[in-house]
Amino acid sequence: MKKERKKEKREKKEKNVQWWNDHKKQLLFALFIVAIFGLSVLSFQNFGGEKMENKNNRRAIIETTMGTIEVLLYEDKVPITTTNFISLAQTGFYNGLIFHRVMNGFVIQGGGFKPSLVEAGKQLTPIKLEITPGITHLDGAIAMARTNDPNSATSQFYICDGAQPRLDGNYAVFGIVTKGMEVVRAIASVPTHTVGQFSDVPVEDVVIISITIVGG
Repeated sequence: MKKERKKEKREKKEKNVQWWNDHKKQLLFALFIVAIFGLSVLSFQNFGGEKMENKNNRRAIIETTMGTIEVLLYEDKVPITTTNFISLAQTGFYNGLIFHRVMNGFVIQGGGFKPSLVEAGKQLTPIKLEITPGITHLDGAIAMARTNDPNSATSQFYICDGAQPRLDGNYAVFGIVTKGMEVVRAIASVPTHTVGQFSDVPVEDVVIISITIVGG
């Protein structure tokens, strides 16, 4: 009886070894494909996901009355737009302006009006529309608002509350939120109303206290 059991175990072991020898190449090839796919996804996320960590890229710290939002600026990929935004921030242009248009699940938009919807920056020079392949409207992306003229952006920007792929190729994305998405969500969720020609205006002002540029 014991001899039969030993024999069965030996035969089972031999079958396992034989199975491995028969399928070793296929399994190794499958593991190779999985590894390559994983690296491809990671690479895609690092570019298409726009978490492009260039050590020379600076960050914008947006202090608001509802909390702080930190944004990574793609200076190396979107130089015209980031230069314009950084210049305005460093001169204090954004201080005291409001988020005048907020839509839950879409965007929060600001940088163009003071409280009571008093327009700011009428004399600013528009910049050229800067579209960079691979930089898209992901959740938390920051981009320049404009009129129907593609080259009309000046100071107004918006931050995506959720991915907005339908905006890709039409507006200049120049950074992404790295901290404070809960603040973006909170601002996007505030009660709104219509004031004259302006819709989706927060009932209570959400003010940009300051935008500070750090790093680099």
